[in-house]
Order: sequence, then C-alpha cells, then structure tokens
Amino acid sequence: MKYRIRKTVAAFLTGGLLAVAGVSVLHNARAGDQPPDKSKTMGLVIDEHALARDSRPGVSYSDVVKKAMPSVVKVEVTTAAKEASVDIPGMLNDPFFRQFFGNPFGGGRQRILTPPEHGLGSGVIVTKDGYILTNDHVVDDADKVKVTLEDGREFIAKVIGKDKGSDVAVVKIDAHDLPAITLADSSKIEVGDVVLAVGNPFGLGQTVTMGIISATGRVAMDLKYQDFIQTDAAINPGNSGGALVDTDGRLIGINTAILSSSGGNEGIGLAIPTDLAREVMVSLVKDGKVTRGYIGVSLQPLTAALAKQFGLQNDHGALVDEVVPNSPAAKAGLRSGDVITQFNDKPVADPRRLSLEVASVPPGEKVPVRIWRDGSAKTLDVVVKELPGETQLAKTSATHSDESDTLQGVAVADLDAQMRRQFGVDRKITQGAVVTEVEPTSAAADAGLKAGDVIIEINKQPVKSADDAVKLTTNAKDKVTLLRVWSNDGSQWNSHYLVVDESKAG
Repeated sequence: MKYRIRKTVAAFLTGGLLAVAGVSVLHNARAGDQPPDKSKTMGLVIDEHALARDSRPGVSYSDVVKKAMPSVVKVEVTTAAKEASVDIPGMLNDPFFRQFFGNPFGGGRQRILTPPEHGLGSGVIVTKDGYILTNDHVVDDADKVKVTLEDGREFIAKVIGKDKGSDVAVVKIDAHDLPAITLADSSKIEVGDVVLAVGNPFGLGQTVTMGIISATGRVAMDLKYQDFIQTDAAINPGNSGGALVDTDGRLIGINTAILSSSGGNEGIGLAIPTDLAREVMVSLVKDGKVTRGYIGVSLQPLTAALAKQFGLQNDHGALVDEVVPNSPAAKAGLRSGDVITQFNDKPVADPRRLSLEVASVPPGEKVPVRIWRDGSAKTLDVVVKELPGETQLAKTSATHSDESDTLQGVAVADLDAQMRRQFGVDRKITQGAVVTEVEPTSAAADAGLKAGDVIIEINKQPVKSADDAVKLTTNAKDKVTLLRVWSNDGSQWNSHYLVVDESKAG
C-alpha cells in the first residue's frame, strides 16, 4: 500500500481540555450556506427518522437480526515480521566472558526478526460497492487485511483511511451488490432503547447480543474525539468494529471497547455513534484526511458558583478561560470571561458539547456564537478554521495517492509546543517539520528516518513547517530525496543528512 506524506488537521484543542468530536453536524443553521453532503455521493443508505417508541417490545428480534447480520463481516489482520533491536544479556557483554568467547553480537544490541502478528475484529458494510467501517485499532499497522462475509466469501481488503483520534477506520473490498446496512441518525437515540450488538467475538463467528442504551455522551477512553454510546449488550474481544443496531435494524454505532476489570464483558460496552463514524469515513474517502473545526479558545466548566458570579441563572454553557491570539475567536471579538451559551444556534450544555459542535463544522464557515458578557447577551460571528499542528497518517487508495509524490509513508506536524513536549525536541531547534509517523516498510524508514526527527531541509530547500514539507514532496521530479534532519541519538540532538531512495520501492 502507498502512503502520502500529508499534513492533516485533526480537531479542536482547548488548552488543557481535549475536545471530542461526536455527533456529526453536517448542516449549517443558515440554509443558504449549507455545504453539500458528501455522504450522499458515497451511496450510503441513511434513515434519519426517530425510532418508534409507542409499542411494546416483541418476543423475538429474529427479523432485525436477519436484516442486520449480512452487513457484519469478520476482519482478520496480519502484521508482517519486522526487524527490531534488543539489548544483549548483561553476562554476554561482561569483559570476563568476552576474553573467551569474543563479541559475536558486535556490541550491546542485536537485530532480531519479530514473528508475524495476527488479530481478529469485525466490520460493517456501509455501501454496496464495498466500503466497510471498522476500528482503527483493528487494522492499525496491518500489512494484510482479510474480510470474510456472512456467506463465506473472502476478500483481501485495502485500508482506505484511519483516524486514531476517533478510532475509526475505513477498508474496502472489490465487490458489488453487497448487503449494505442502513445508517440511523444517532443523535435521536434515547437511553432505554433496545439495541443489538453484532460481531465476531473471540473469532467464533457471527454472534448477536441484546441490551439497552445505558447512557450517551460517554468519555471513557484515551481518545481525543469521543462521544460514546454506552450499552449493556455483551461486547467481547473480537466485537471491535462490529455493529450496534436499533430494533429497526439500522446502524447506530460501531462497537469499540468495554470497561472491565476482568477483560471480559461486565455490562459496560462502548460504541462510536454512527454520526461521528460517518463524518470521519466520508472525510477519509473523499478527502484522504480528517478535517475538523477550530476556533481557538481554552474553556472550563461553568459551575453553579461561577454561574452566580457571572450573573447567570444556571450552569449551562462554557466559560472562556483564554483566547488564542490571532485565532478565529480572537478575530471575532471573544474575550476571557465570556460565557458561550449557544454555538451555531444550538444551546451549549458544557465545554465538551461545545467542542463537539465546533469540531463538526467545516473550516471556512461563519457561525453565530451567543455569549454572556458583563450581564448581557450578545451574538458574534466566528469563521471556523482548521486546527494547526496536529497530524495523522491517512492511508489512501490508489485513487488518492500520487505516485509522483515522495516520502511515501511519512506523516509530519508543525513544530509547536505540543510536538516539542511529545518528542522532547531540543530548544535550539526553532523551525522545521516534526516526523510523527514512519511506515516501517517505507524507503524513508530504510534510510533511517524515524518518528521524532525534525526535517529542516528537503532537497536543499528550507522547511519551516509541515506545509513546506508537503509542498516540497508533492509532484516531485525525482524519486530520490535529500533530507537534512535533526535527530536524537539518545544523548544529544545532532543534524545530519539522509537520502531516501524510492526509485526501487515496491
């Protein structure tokens, strides 16, 4: 699979708060400015009607299962054997033994070949031509992905894209007239609704469990963008990427994780809402990356005591702690001490909900922001932009990759405070593009490029940002790239040159 070096923007970050991007808002309150819904061009079947709740539950859900089960697939992943460095046992490095046996390993570390790894998960067919939703953690680092349909047919799948921040991934198989599931509007689900979880637990094969929606809007994992549906329907290892469906057989979530003290099901399962999964999938398929909104504020919860101090009748809203200079919020006139009560004509319950809404707005749109300031309400217009500085590796199909691009398999980010902390970048390095990921089988990895390196030149041209790195490797005339990078050898940072030769890459 080919990878492109690309700078992609992940989402809304608010100071010490990690924002989440849950319920997808693909519309603007101003109908005249409504952007085209890209999901309609993918062939997705979407039913946004609310579930009928005025009837008693039936004694059987077999019709629902028959409707949903053909859309759920088994996903088998294989990671190829790779080289790794290991420390030689201390005794063999002892000078006393070396005088008898020499130094057959050539130093304190040895290169070994790790065995292939295998994993199992689930996926959900969402289009008739073979697009499948699953979890990022199911296909992450996979060299081979095999999909098995309910009827027994097997396909080698291509990873179209993945988003670590939401744990959503998209794979595709070369097939037609597949049993695509219908997607529901997950914003209309309610606690107490009956749900069914369909997947492939422990590799046993298609399995269905039943429960109810226990809660919505859960934040329970180490992800940046999460708005989980909680259910007591049994979810076990291997269910990851499977379907959570309502009693109409519509997809309302992608089963992702469990909270458990034993590793098995204890009645707390988590699923990614369909709206979030759909938004991420459409972005990966159509744009090759995930782009989310940013306005540039640091927020804190509005407690009852704070609400009283600011003259508010309740604690609904998000208190602006800090405004990033020259950010969209700053340009719109937001200040520290403002309380955001509405965003895009929707009430704001708390900072997390606000960040969900901001993240779902396409960059470039102008949205109204209702604030409470000095005892009175006013409305400001904010032009939402992309969050600078965060990247991810977007795996793409051949339709999205350009064979003339170089540094395939490399992801970069701007050298900001967050990247400095994450990779421990020396303060003397003032500009460049930080390497966040390097595909292990790429030519860049063979040349010695690794995550944490800072690229400062590409083909003798200065690199000041991630954008520079992308531009200098797009539509390149030569498949051989000269890099100048800063690297940490474990004791200090040094600059050096690397030659990445992709002319012989498979």
